[in-house]
Amino acid sequence: MTKTGQAFFTYGVIGIANTLIHWQLFFVFRELFHTTQATGNVLAFLIAASGSFYLNAFFNFAVPASLLRYATFMLCMGGLSWGVGNVADRWQWPGLATVSLFSIVSLLVGFALANWLVFRKATP
Repeated sequence: MTKTGQAFFTYGVIGIANTLIHWQLFFVFRELFHTTQATGNVLAFLIAASGSFYLNAFFNFAVPASLLRYATFMLCMGGLSWGVGNVADRWQWPGLATVSLFSIVSLLVGFALANWLVFRKATP
């Protein structure tokens, strides 16, 4: 398996736990706190992704976690989660459709962002 393939596999494994947490929190925010899908999606993402960010930094990409790396990842992916939630609110999608679509898109976009920008190792 290539280095990128191995990193994607590990990212996916960590992402499974992240996704389970995200989905649970999304529905808690929606049902208990009556948030919009955009708000519920972004809050659930920010909480769930914080843990997976550090796991990926340490175990997957072997680079130090920094505030700049964290902020870059969270702003980019948080914006994506907000955008998907906003579309879902406007089109009145069911919550399951919202988190399903975001999970698929965030796997691909999040890995590309993490692998080629956020966790990129400095070249000498």
